[in-house]
Amino acid sequence: MRLTSPMVFALFFLAPLVAEFLLGNVAITWLPLAVLLAPMYGGGAVLVRETARRLGLGWPGILLLALAYAVVEEAFVDQSLFNPHYLKLTLLDYGYIASLGIGAWWTVFVLGIHVVWSIATPIAICEALARDERHEPWMGTVTLVAMVVIFVAGCAILLNHQLKADPFRASHAQIAASIGVVFVLLAAALLLGPKLASIRMSTLVAAPSPSKAGAASFLIASAFLAAARWHGSLPAAVDVALLLGLLALGATLLLRVTRLAGWTPRHEAAVAGGTLMTYAWHGFVQTPSVGNVPWWLDAIGNAIFASGAVWLLVRAWKRTA
Repeated sequence: MRLTSPMVFALFFLAPLVAEFLLGNVAITWLPLAVLLAPMYGGGAVLVRETARRLGLGWPGILLLALAYAVVEEAFVDQSLFNPHYLKLTLLDYGYIASLGIGAWWTVFVLGIHVVWSIATPIAICEALARDERHEPWMGTVTLVAMVVIFVAGCAILLNHQLKADPFRASHAQIAASIGVVFVLLAAALLLGPKLASIRMSTLVAAPSPSKAGAASFLIASAFLAAARWHGSLPAAVDVALLLGLLALGATLLLRVTRLAGWTPRHEAAVAGGTLMTYAWHGFVQTPSVGNVPWWLDAIGNAIFASGAVWLLVRAWKRTA
């Protein structure tokens, strides 16, 4: 194994590109912003993957660590979980829970997209591209420590920018509760990850084909984003239940099929491709939150990012042959 695999750098920059640009949340004219976002998004994705693979936590551990990352970003850095006017929007009004100071819909939605798209999807794509190194550690100890420093520094820089742009501050109780949630998720990943990853189902049951796995991933992920876009047209409780149900369905199916006979790296690439293509279509219907550009320029940018996603998926498909 190399001291630092090139896939570390690939994942480091792919994570912010998927999380913000393929999503359609940031216009292509702000592409240099990816460099500023990479220490947090990319550093987080690299640390989640490296931790899970070094400790044998498997995909259950990756998903739990990804959720811990999501809480860190949205509770501590952006503070969007508690800010009623984040980005001058009213994201918490729909399904507001006064006792917690959060919006149920926004909490489920934003944490869900970080787990699936900001962390898990880039990891799965890069592991497919890595071939024989896909489940091996990609960094030495020194590089790992450096990545921790980069991640913390990236979060601090973005937090400082957020605090300068918005006077909102989360309460001490909200911060304390969020710290507790992060520690619970980390403990769950360490304790439950290896156990869940080691469970195997009957070898008599065959895994579905990669194309069927990818199609199911695309349909569930698309339903999730479509349901999120319906928010406001349905009672908040119904929409939140729908989002939670789709997340639970996707996680349950993924944990079951990955234990079936014949499950291969190509299956993982196909599942990641399904979520990747979901963000690709969503970019065309999403109005950028960052970057005020004409519709035609936004469409061109979305087409470029979607084409890049297709190219990555094709490469991943070939590398897992």
